[in-house]
Amino acid sequence: MTARDLTEITVVGEDDTGLIARVTTLLFEHGVNIEDVDQAVRDGLFRMTMHVDATNADASEHRLRRELAELGDDLGVDVRVRFPADRDARQLAVLVTRESHCLQRLLDAREAGELDAEIGVVIGNHDDLRPLAERHGIPFHDVGDEDGSHDEERLLELLDDYDTDLVVLARFMRILSPKVVFRYEGRIVNIHPSLLPAFPGAKAYRQAKEAGVRVAGVTAHYVTTDLDQGPIVTQRAFDVPDGASVDDIRERGQPLEADALLEAVRLHLNGDVAVHRGRTELRDPGREYQLGLSDVADAATPDHPVDGEVEMTSDD
Repeated sequence: MTARDLTEITVVGEDDTGLIARVTTLLFEHGVNIEDVDQAVRDGLFRMTMHVDATNADASEHRLRRELAELGDDLGVDVRVRFPADRDARQLAVLVTRESHCLQRLLDAREAGELDAEIGVVIGNHDDLRPLAERHGIPFHDVGDEDGSHDEERLLELLDDYDTDLVVLARFMRILSPKVVFRYEGRIVNIHPSLLPAFPGAKAYRQAKEAGVRVAGVTAHYVTTDLDQGPIVTQRAFDVPDGASVDDIRERGQPLEADALLEAVRLHLNGDVAVHRGRTELRDPGREYQLGLSDVADAATPDHPVDGEVEMTSDD
């Protein structure tokens, strides 16, 4: 069975002894077969994601969901259950702030049928992009205050309400806490305006300008609890002309941000990328994706001389 055919159970809460045993015991008693378990603890916060085969369970989906929720209440943790039938059409939640270019590219791809999923909701920490989302018939929710600080409880409610499969940070200028990242581990893709690991954090284009780089770029990566250190999916690079301002660099980078983010989303949705020991690997190298340089740029890269291929003479 593939992951999409399995029931997904996510448990998030304060770490405590016996959590795993209580959940797995309940599943065992109902004849549910556990296919995969992934767990982690960070700063006292526990997260467990299970993929289980519930096709032969002796309880209905409604009863299993209710009993797991009751167990979560008893343990003081949040338990979410998503059955295969809940995920017939995969749903994207796009998180934004004020910059429109990445959201626009995703919306264009949706209209062109380039995404094997629906954009179910756009969530912002400001209201600026509401007209763009609603013009495309997509609900928009503002979860930010006057300063743009987002309400994470409300954000989590919305992600749950819209049955989100993949969270896409389309220039969302806020850091997500472990409470969000753990619940959607491996299902949050971000675009960062630098060639990570160079220039992490805020004002990446300004960092590139101040460092005097001749080549800059952008990176789409999976989000982890370590800021801008998640597994890299796709990157794009561009020249920085002599004397370019920060605005000049940003103008060159923004179209590539949109392009790299869309490519990363497609890779994830198509199941063609896997994470192993903190690095991404293609499951099907034969598929056509642009992970880094374009074919034209790659062809222009010199391939000689290479160490060990120089012929040595007796005079040497």
